[in-house]
Amino acid sequence: MSKIENPYKPQKAVIEKIIQETPSIKTFVLTPEKPFEFKCGQFAEVTLPGVGEGPFAMCSSSHKNDKIEFTINNVGYMTSRLHKASEGDVIGVRGPYGNGFSLDSMYGKDIILVVGGVGFPPARALLYSLLNEKKKFSKIIMCYGARTPEDIVYKYQIDDFKKEIDLHLTVDKGDSGWKGNVGVVTTLLDNVKFDRKNVAAVVIGPPIMMKFGTKKLLELNVRPEDIILSMERKMYCGIGQCRHCMIDHYFICKDGPVFTYDQLQDLPDIWE
Repeated sequence: MSKIENPYKPQKAVIEKIIQETPSIKTFVLTPEKPFEFKCGQFAEVTLPGVGEGPFAMCSSSHKNDKIEFTINNVGYMTSRLHKASEGDVIGVRGPYGNGFSLDSMYGKDIILVVGGVGFPPARALLYSLLNEKKKFSKIIMCYGARTPEDIVYKYQIDDFKKEIDLHLTVDKGDSGWKGNVGVVTTLLDNVKFDRKNVAAVVIGPPIMMKFGTKKLLELNVRPEDIILSMERKMYCGIGQCRHCMIDHYFICKDGPVFTYDQLQDLPDIWE
């Protein structure tokens, strides 16, 4: 009788590098035991032995499977312990899970990413994939908002991204050194030009930001089927067993986390 593989068992991964993005956010660069293949928009369970695990979207390029990166906010027991880890420590990773972004459906369109806060990590993985096939898209625009200049992640890549895409930044509250836009991320949408009849609009971020980002796109006459949502806040066990991730009849971990808005618009409490 063949041995049944344990779906909860992670593979080992070495923390090769830790990058302090903001006072509460770190990026962990991992080398897994075996090549880790995934699609942008998918997620994995990161395991801290003896402590617990949590679901996080990969923020690295899906075209490289020898290294994976996760950008993680220190917001709870498991993440606070993970933030105390050191380079060289061994943790666990299982996955990938979910459906990821369908790039084929975006070919030939204007791409606009509306991103808030720690929604940048999965957006960065998507950006890497878009730039890998840049000529297949009409244009790539990104509107990114953070609470303060200090809360902007990947500061060391912003200038490089600006050379490749039309990138707009805003903060809810500026400081003496901030010269850019001040206001919520939806305020940027009034100043960008895109083909509203031939667009793929991706919205990623905190629920309240996604709610109003989607509302703004609808006001700009973007069709519900052209608005793409990453509902990663709902991710949990990864394999549809705990049922914590359900929105009506959908399992976010199996049917998502990527949905078009027309799939969810008639369901109750999708932003909660």
